[in-house]
Amino acid sequence: MELRNKLKEIRTVRELTQEALAVKVGVTRQTVIAIEKEKFVPSTKLALELAAALDVPFGELFWLEKGGER
Repeated sequence: MELRNKLKEIRTVRELTQEALAVKVGVTRQTVIAIEKEKFVPSTKLALELAAALDVPFGELFWLEKGGER
C-alpha cells in the first residue's frame, strides 16, 4: 500500500503557492514539493494540518492505494 495525495491539485484550485502553503503549516517549500511528488510521506500531524490549511477532508487529500486502486 502506498500513500497517495491530491495536494498539488487542491493547492492549485485554492490558488496557493507551494511557499504560501508551507508557511501556513510551518514547513519548507521543499517539503511541500516532496509531498506533492510522493517522495516524502508526511507525519499524521502534518497531513492533518495540510488538510485543515486547504479546508478539505483528510480522506479527500490523502488515501492509501493498493494495486492501482483507491
